[in-house]
Amino acid sequence: MLHAGEITFVVLARNCTEEPHRLIASSIGIAIPSEENQYGYLSEHHSFGQPEESAGDYSEDLAASMLATTMGVAFDPATAWDERKQLFMSSGLIIKTTQVTQSAIGDKSGLWTSVVAAVVFLPATATTLQDLSPSIGPAV
Repeated sequence: MLHAGEITFVVLARNCTEEPHRLIASSIGIAIPSEENQYGYLSEHHSFGQPEESAGDYSEDLAASMLATTMGVAFDPATAWDERKQLFMSSGLIIKTTQVTQSAIGDKSGLWTSVVAAVVFLPATATTLQDLSPSIGPAV
């Protein structure tokens, strides 16, 4: 949980339009490796004219492909995302992929319309600095 004044990291995808009836989307893709000591990948994507499901699949595919590349998983980027997702999962190196996506259609009278997708990094659940590291002395 964040408390007033705390700072954290965020990956944010934003898109906006003032064109009536224009379809916009923003998406964050997430790929988590099976090894706890390895980093996962996040991808940011924002598009015009792309439905929410397609934008989400694209960002999830992008994050998973980047992670798979760093782990040496051989794959054909020309194959469909569903096939590659099965390959990535069956390799045992990637345990989870997902995405956060939002889309909207521009206001019919031309008012600004915006979409935002975000992944927020929360700090450890320790309640005090003492819980984080016993070697840290009392706060002054």
